[in-house]
Amino acid sequence: MKSNNRALSIVAAVAGVLLIVVAIVYWVQTADALPSWMPGHENGSSTHHVKHGIAAFFVGVALLVYAWFQTGSGRADRTEG
Repeated sequence: MKSNNRALSIVAAVAGVLLIVVAIVYWVQTADALPSWMPGHENGSSTHHVKHGIAAFFVGVALLVYAWFQTGSGRADRTEG
């Protein structure tokens, strides 16, 4: 069970970092310059997809927070007595 949590934490951390990178791409690149496989790609468009970037950023941060809490020491689970 412990190895499943560790593997899930690693996957969540990697996905979180990737989503933050995607958010930066959305903020920096225009819709025309986005890769064609990314949602929001529009030929000839000069707009930025700020909302896509905000969503990707917050989901990425949430995944990093999840991974961080999963790798904690687990002291709250122990009872004193």
